[in-house]
Amino acid sequence: MATRSVATVFGGSGFIGRYVVKRLAAAEYVVRVAVRDTAGALFLKPMGRVGQVVPLYASLGEPATVQRAVEGADLVVNLVGILAERRRGDFERVQAEGAGRVAQLAAAAGVGRLVHLSAIGADANARSRYAASKGRGEAAVRAAFPGATILRPSVVFGPEDAFFNRFGQIAERLPVMPVIAGATRFQPVYVGDVADAVMAALGRPETSGQLYELGGPRVWSFREILAYILVVTWRRRRMIELPMGLVRLQAAVLEHLPGKLLTRDQLLLLERDNVVTSGAKGLADLGVTPTPAELVVPDYLRRYRPGGGRSGIIPA
Repeated sequence: MATRSVATVFGGSGFIGRYVVKRLAAAEYVVRVAVRDTAGALFLKPMGRVGQVVPLYASLGEPATVQRAVEGADLVVNLVGILAERRRGDFERVQAEGAGRVAQLAAAAGVGRLVHLSAIGADANARSRYAASKGRGEAAVRAAFPGATILRPSVVFGPEDAFFNRFGQIAERLPVMPVIAGATRFQPVYVGDVADAVMAALGRPETSGQLYELGGPRVWSFREILAYILVVTWRRRRMIELPMGLVRLQAAVLEHLPGKLLTRDQLLLLERDNVVTSGAKGLADLGVTPTPAELVVPDYLRRYRPGGGRSGIIPA
C-alpha cells in the first residue's frame, strides 16, 4: 500500500477511534484525525511514524473545516456520535445533519470509500431522539454517498468503555446493584472487532453500499450483564429491580445535572433489545471472528475489586 495514501477519521480520538487510527497507521496510511480538540488527540501520534498521524481541527457544524479534512483523502471514516445532548437538538445536529455533511463533502472531494458508524436500533421513526437521529443520519449518508458502508454495532466494550466500567463503578461504590429493564437484551461487541470491521469495510469492494450489524458471540439480558459484573468484580450486592415509573422520575432530574448520569431518552433505548437483526449481514461477512466479553472484560474490571484487585484474594 502506498505510504502517502490518506485516511481521514472523524472522531478519531474517541473510544472506538483510537483503535481505528492504530490500524490505519499500521496499514501505512497517513491518518488525519479530524476532531474539535486537537490537543486531546496528541496521544495518538505515537501510533505512527513521525508525521503519519495528524490531528486536524474539524467540527461537523463548520462545513469549511469538514471540507478541509476530506480534501485529498482516499478514505473517510465517520465515528462521531453522542450518547446525550448538552443542548436540545444536538442529536440532530451531530448524528443526522453532521453525518450527511461529511458524506456530501466527501463525495464532492472524490473520496473513494466512506465508512459511517451508526448503531443497532437506528430508525428515523423511533421514539428515542438518539435512535431517530441515527436513522436520519444513515439516510443522509446514503443519499449523498450511495457507496458508503454503514456499520451498526451493539453496545461496544473494551478497556475505555462507558458501559462495563460504569457498572463496575456502581458495584464498587453502592451497597446494592440497581437494575433497570433487566430483561432487555444486548449483544456486546469488542471494540477491536469493530475496528477490524471498519478496516474490512474499507478494504473489500463488495462492502460498498452495504449495511452490517455488529454483535458479539453471546446475547445477554441486562440483568445477566450486571450479575456477571458483580462476579468479575468480586462484589456481593443484592440486585434490586427499580420500577420504571420511579426511574423515569429520577431521569427527569438527573438529565439536567452535569455528567448526564441518566436521561429519559436513554430509558427509551432500554425499552428495545439491542441485538443483531435476524438475517442481517454481520462480522462474519466481514471476515471478523467476534471476541467473547469473558476474554476481555475481567482484565479491565479488576480495578473495581476490593483493594483494586491487587490482592488476588476472592472475598468470602
